[in-house]
Amino acid sequence: MNVSDMIGKKVPEFALPVSSGGSISLADYEGENVVLYFYPKDMTPGCTTQACDFRDWTADFEEENTQILGVSPDSLDSHQKFIEKNELPFPLVADENKELADAFGVHQLKENIGREYMGIVRSTFIIDESGTIVQEWKNVKVKNHVQETLQYIKDNLKSS
Repeated sequence: MNVSDMIGKKVPEFALPVSSGGSISLADYEGENVVLYFYPKDMTPGCTTQACDFRDWTADFEEENTQILGVSPDSLDSHQKFIEKNELPFPLVADENKELADAFGVHQLKENIGREYMGIVRSTFIIDESGTIVQEWKNVKVKNHVQETLQYIKDNLKSS
């Protein structure tokens, strides 16, 4: 199921390994809003800036009954190093087979310096307390994106 163009639809159920141990699914967050953000690779400049921006605003999201989940195709080991280096307070999902990225339509053909390859398109989805996608951003530019995401939640979702 491709989630893009599915604002207003329920997120397909998933269970994937998570940095905090075990696996994670959307059901774990029932009754809370979720910011699900996809990024290409741990430890790269843009992805580090984005993760640190979410880190710096985590308390503001929590005040809005919203949890943050980062997703990339990196391994749990890579995620753990990324979390420790940047003191990230939220879990990172290891989507090594790109199942979740494919379901959300963010694993796409990309081009860089004339070379085509499959990669993760930096994207953010807001999922409400009932598991419904209420907003999406694709091809995210990192600067001010976290604040834009938080503002959308404040303006459109009631906190319980």
